Amino acid sequence: MTQQAVVISGTGLWTPTLSISNDELVASFNRYVELYNAEHAAEIEAGERVALQPSSAEFIEKASGIKQRYVLDKEGVLDPERMAPRIAERSDDEMSVQAEMAVKAIQQALDNAGRTPADVDAILVACSNMQRPYPAMAIEIQHYLGMERGWGYDMNVACSAATFGLQAASDAIRSGNARCVVVVNPEICSGHLAWEDRDCHFIFGDVATALVLEAKGDASSDNQWEILGTRLQTKFSNNIRNNFGFLNRADERGIGQRDKLFRQEGRKVFKEVCPMVAEQISGHIGDMAISAEQLRRMWLHQANLGMNQFIARRVLGRDATEEEAPVILNEYANTSSAGSIIAFHKYNRDLAVGDVGVICSFGAGYSIGSVVVKKKV
Repeated sequence: MTQQAVVISGTGLWTPTLSISNDELVASFNRYVELYNAEHAAEIEAGERVALQPSSAEFIEKASGIKQRYVLDKEGVLDPERMAPRIAERSDDEMSVQAEMAVKAIQQALDNAGRTPADVDAILVACSNMQRPYPAMAIEIQHYLGMERGWGYDMNVACSAATFGLQAASDAIRSGNARCVVVVNPEICSGHLAWEDRDCHFIFGDVATALVLEAKGDASSDNQWEILGTRLQTKFSNNIRNNFGFLNRADERGIGQRDKLFRQEGRKVFKEVCPMVAEQISGHIGDMAISAEQLRRMWLHQANLGMNQFIARRVLGRDATEEEAPVILNEYANTSSAGSIIAFHKYNRDLAVGDVGVICSFGAGYSIGSVVVKKKV
């Protein structure tokens, strides 16, 4: 049986209305440091506790390239006596926060693809941060979109979830199990971030992205990208980890420990992941007889500016221009699985028919996903 060719025919992006600048974040964090050091002054003086050090906007931008981030709640994050967002739990009869974000991004993606929920066969929720184990977020989203048929499931491969989702959706269409699949990435990263940790308090933001994938013969939008190939890779590492889960209540230590939120060994991650990503992209396009010179654009995971510059340099053999490797993390910060999709959403329409690019994500696991695409319309 001849496999269906698959195209990305629509993209969507939902952005929270609230944002936090580096200056605002630092002012709050430094006030928290003052309060903490004052409260524990005796222990610090006795050498029983280490004093916290202040942060700065200059340090944040130099370390990451991040200038601001969007969040669902600003007040709670900037409260030095709380340092966490306030996101009220909704009743079971209301649409969940994560589903609401996802539906908004999907509606935009469907509009851009010229489709309606009635055309969709499946919903894949691919993200790092699920607000509950079950029922699956995808099934709730399917319900609130008004889909009367089809199926959905959730998948989590941390920051690589979107590219892994793209392969799963593409495979479903190629095999004939679906004609139209939506991959959605609703990330509430502010909820899993330790805002009181100087090494990571600036990293993440909230957002939702969505992609519509269709059999090429069915697509009618004015902006189509054929998926030429996908490649996935995983390798176990503890250097990025979050231990929050339902088993926490079964341990007398409770859920308040530091390891129940995002943590990473940043230098180790940079040293180990960046060469792996560059090697995967180069090997992937090489196996498809595509040269680095033919690679018109790289929509890379938006975790850290230095990482993206390193990867692009390794692939191209020179520094990449902002056009070749666009950056959105200065505005959005790290949005986990959604980062490379934001970049693709914002920076693809200027390319010409026949241009080739790669969507690539990487993160905890370690996990790496690359999706080679070619502009068809």
